[in-house]
Amino acid sequence: MMRPLLFAALTTFSMQSAYAQDLGELDDPDSGAEEREQPKRERPRPEVKEITKGWYAKSNVGGAGYLGKLLGFVNAGTAVGLTVGQDFLDQEKKSAAWELGLIQGVHNGCGYEEQADLICNGNLSGKPSPYIQGDLRTYTLQGALEYSVYPNRRFGVGGRVVGGILLSPLLIEPNYYQTEVLPEWGLAAAPPYHEQPHPMVGGGVTVEYYTRLSHFSIGADADVFYAINFDLGFNASGYLKYTF
Repeated sequence: MMRPLLFAALTTFSMQSAYAQDLGELDDPDSGAEEREQPKRERPRPEVKEITKGWYAKSNVGGAGYLGKLLGFVNAGTAVGLTVGQDFLDQEKKSAAWELGLIQGVHNGCGYEEQADLICNGNLSGKPSPYIQGDLRTYTLQGALEYSVYPNRRFGVGGRVVGGILLSPLLIEPNYYQTEVLPEWGLAAAPPYHEQPHPMVGGGVTVEYYTRLSHFSIGADADVFYAINFDLGFNASGYLKYTF
């Protein structure tokens, strides 16, 4: 009889002690502090890049003209280009890139008969005729190196050096050119404009603005160049660029 009573008393005492201990932990402000002070694990946020640099492609549209012996005989015309390149230096305040492109120029010019009769604008200013076919189409395979600085986050301005090969194919039927045009000019041999490729070198400026569409930027290139055995010329164009 005594053993069951003693067991019941001990059980009641243990339950009361545990209950009192739980109430004490609830009242104690430091109770469980170590668990509360553990930092919560935060999920890493994906990086948002406002400006993308690297491999790119761009399309240029603008104008071109000649400043030397062809001035007055070949009018300023249009220039379009397709270019691929890569930013190989990417820093907050400066960048550098290389690119390779094909530029096509289309020009109206003084007809070969008018050049023979010395009635072109260039002749009227006292310049001798260069004896070029008239309307021109040029193709320039061009490489460039660019270096830019950034006054602010999205706007850059820089310089360019360019070099390549310029071609101006003959648009007149070759046999007619040899038998009719050259005798009209009084020439025994064809001038070098359409007979050979012309190495060219030059330089200029570039500006670029990175839009809020991170892969797209807009800008402008302007170059002055010299093509050997052709002429001194320029081209200026705006562009749209997509960076991959």
